[in-house]
Amino acid sequence: MQPGSVFSEAFDLYKRFWQHFVPIALIVFVIIAVASLVLGATLGTLGLMFAAILSLVGIFWLQGAIAEAVSDVRDGRADLSIGETLNKVGPRVGALVAAGLLAALGVMIGLVLLIVPGLVLLTWWSVLIPAIVLERAGVFEAFGRSRELVRGNGWNVFGVIVLSLLIVLGANLAVSLALAWLPDGIRSFFQSLVGNTIITPFIAAAWTIMYFQLRGERAAEPAVAARLS
Repeated sequence: MQPGSVFSEAFDLYKRFWQHFVPIALIVFVIIAVASLVLGATLGTLGLMFAAILSLVGIFWLQGAIAEAVSDVRDGRADLSIGETLNKVGPRVGALVAAGLLAALGVMIGLVLLIVPGLVLLTWWSVLIPAIVLERAGVFEAFGRSRELVRGNGWNVFGVIVLSLLIVLGANLAVSLALAWLPDGIRSFFQSLVGNTIITPFIAAAWTIMYFQLRGERAAEPAVAARLS
């Protein structure tokens, strides 16, 4: 598994199926944005707290949905509709949120303590979401499964993480410049909506492809060992 091959396949898949990926992200982010505005306006601080929880759930749901969508279209066609994709991930949202929160807590503690442990944990746990959605792994089982898949490819996985961060920063800068003519409040809203809708599904697709490539390498190991013996 090489970072270049991950992003090459991700770009090809995104280019062919953007009309499937982007609407999934748009639906989720529009719901989050509208609900956050309504909750904040009607309930004040309490509403903003509820909005933050809703945003968290929505982000993990979206990442799970993109993982499911990538699995669906890797054969060259989309068999599931957008609604079917979101519904299929629905039962796994609780596990996605729980695992995501635990992983975020572990990574943050690692970063605060010595930085390096946080980066190591981020690398080990980078394919948690595909493991939960596509293998129906439980919360704690997914941590072990992700670590197993990453084993032996740590630096390459870390390279995918770094490149993902650079892509996100570059894309957000481009969107910000394109919307610079808008008033501050409106620009911030549309920058977040447009940027997230376009960028998030691509990054989620890339990390799902990374999962498939890692899984393929791990599955090939017994066959290689058998031939060598």
